[in-house]
Parts: sequence; C-alpha cells; structure tokens
Amino acid sequence: MTTRIALVRHGQSQANADGLFTGITDSPLTTGGREEARRAAHLLDETGFRPASILCSPLARATETACIMVSENQWTVPATVDVRLRERDYGDLTGRTKADVRRSAGEEDFTLWRRSLDIPPPPSSDAQFAKLWAQDALRQVDPSNRTRAESLLDVIVRVRPVAEAVKAGAPGGTVLVVGHGNSLRALCLLLDALTPLEVAALNIPTGHPLIYDLASDGHPLTRGGTYLDPAAAALAAAVITHEGGT
Repeated sequence: MTTRIALVRHGQSQANADGLFTGITDSPLTTGGREEARRAAHLLDETGFRPASILCSPLARATETACIMVSENQWTVPATVDVRLRERDYGDLTGRTKADVRRSAGEEDFTLWRRSLDIPPPPSSDAQFAKLWAQDALRQVDPSNRTRAESLLDVIVRVRPVAEAVKAGAPGGTVLVVGHGNSLRALCLLLDALTPLEVAALNIPTGHPLIYDLASDGHPLTRGGTYLDPAAAALAAAVITHEGGT
C-alpha cells in the first residue's frame, strides 16, 4: 500500500502581499490567504483525502491555514505543531521588500541569497535577532537552534527528520504537512532527491495542495508529485519565479 502525503504552503500572508522577505516573522493571513486555505481544503476533500495526521509550522500563517482546512472538512484529527517546519530565516533581509534588496544588493547577490543551496543571506543584527526570537510562535525552538540566517541547506538539515518520519509512516497512511515556501522546497528535495539546479528552479505557490504517493520503500511513485489544480498552480508558481523565487 502507498502512503499519501499532501504538502500545502500556507495561504497568502500580509507580508507576502506587501512583497516582503517574511522569513520567521509571524505574519498573519490576508483575507485572500484564508480563502486560499478554504480552497485547498475543498480540493483535498474532492479527492477523498482524509489525513491520519497533520503537521504544521508554528508560525500563525501556517497554523491558521491548517485550522481552516480542518474546520472546512470537519476532520477530527488536530494539527500538530512541529517547529522544524518553520520558514527559512532570512536574516538581515527579514522585513525588507524584495524590490529594495534587489535594487541595493544587485541581481547576483539577490539571486544567490534566494536560490542557492548553501549561501545564507547576511545575518540579523543583535536587535533583530532578539526581536524575532521573542515571538510567541518561536518560543519552543531550542536556543541552540536559533539562527541569525539560514541557507536552504540549513533548512534541509532541520526538516530531514520530518521527511524520514513521514516516509516511515504506516503503509496506506495519509499525512498533511502545512509549511512554507522553503521548508516545503526542502521536503521536496528530500522526497525527490532533487539536484541543486532542480531545487533552485522549484517554487511552491500558496494554497495549492501538492500530492505525493510513496511506495513501500519511501520513494514517490511520481517524481515531483501532483498538484490537484495543476494549471492554477503553474500560473501561481510562474508569478513567484518572476519575483525572483520563494
């Protein structure tokens, strides 16, 4: 029997709408983001998907998305918060507009910080570090794991145990993971064994369920998974690509 995993990036947050580097800032959903969460729930319901477990990031835009989906579909399983699914720490870029960073840093650094595998952005200042990690949503993160900036590789390291646990789940099980553009890119890399070039080109749009069916050995039956609304997901991903990527 196969294990089915649904990956859902949270609905649009206010920081997304404002064109900011959100990172680990606890930005709430917009009205449109809440509608995206409801639409994602309906798409899953139409396929008969009922999760045996739900994992989500501790940040409000993810927990609210998960709660909306549970409510819409009247699922009986609660969402379990896993701090390892939090978004990538964008360091000093956090809270700045993408347009401003692109203009001030130049296209080369902008692209390296956003799309490279192992190059983190500039680290946060002492004041910014203290402010970000004082947020209620992140208080459960062990102090030894509190970062000043992360590369995508850093995110991959912290989500790897989540991927291994999901793959080792009971055959025939169903798991919903609600995360972020980069924590989900990291999971996709681990599930699909993506190359650095492949993951650099990967963008996960908000509110679009991506389904992976895993064989008994943990490998996906379809590499790259399957979006439940592939045409709309492709259009949304193209917009992200135009903005410089997740």
